[in-house]
Amino acid sequence: MNRYFLQIAYKGTNYNGWQVQDNGLGVQQVINEKLSLQLGEEIYCVGCGRTDTGVHARKYFLHFDTSKELTREHVRRLDIFLPPDITAQKLFAVSAEAHTRWDALQRTYKYIITQKKNPFLQEYAAYIFADLDLEMMKEAAAILPKYHDFEALSKINVQNKHHLCNINVATWKKHGDKLIFTITANRFLRGMVRIIVGTMLEVGKNEMTIDEFKRLIEGKDRVKAGFAAPAQGLYLTDIIYPDGLMTEINK
Repeated sequence: MNRYFLQIAYKGTNYNGWQVQDNGLGVQQVINEKLSLQLGEEIYCVGCGRTDTGVHARKYFLHFDTSKELTREHVRRLDIFLPPDITAQKLFAVSAEAHTRWDALQRTYKYIITQKKNPFLQEYAAYIFADLDLEMMKEAAAILPKYHDFEALSKINVQNKHHLCNINVATWKKHGDKLIFTITANRFLRGMVRIIVGTMLEVGKNEMTIDEFKRLIEGKDRVKAGFAAPAQGLYLTDIIYPDGLMTEINK
């Protein structure tokens, strides 16, 4: 059997996230079906992580095993048969032990907020009409890399072995009418980025002080955190793997 990494991108609006779901369509199900039809054998893809319903991915990796020797042409054909909101981009040869989730060194998410109502962005950014203190939100973001336990900023009742994450980057920037939050870490907990953004929005609205934000993280009490920010503003934008793990197939 041969193992491959496949790089894809998708607009999450019409999907119940990545994972195969009983109550809706997941991106994983679509890829499984299209690859199985194309290769003439049952294919089961393993993704680099979950994304929530409505969340987008500009750069997402999955892996699968097949008895076939694949070429760049297989990617082109797969892309033709995928729906318009999913695209197959690159194919990589990897060892039989390589894993898109467990081998990832770090992941980057961006969250986009628009402060001006725009019907053409309603599926691609969260419209937040409140006045926001961006400098206070930047200060809150700068605190995040100083902590490692994010139990207070993740979904409750999820069977996590631990809540430890190493955040390397957490920044807010303003681009015209948009505010963009970028966060990079070695791993993320379920719902973590949206809850972090929702809580920082409370800071930006002057409904939570910086000291209260710190105490929230240190107290590990999810109930005191903010709401989860809307899904449509969130994008998985990058994943870094060890050098030499995969070899792109260009022929």
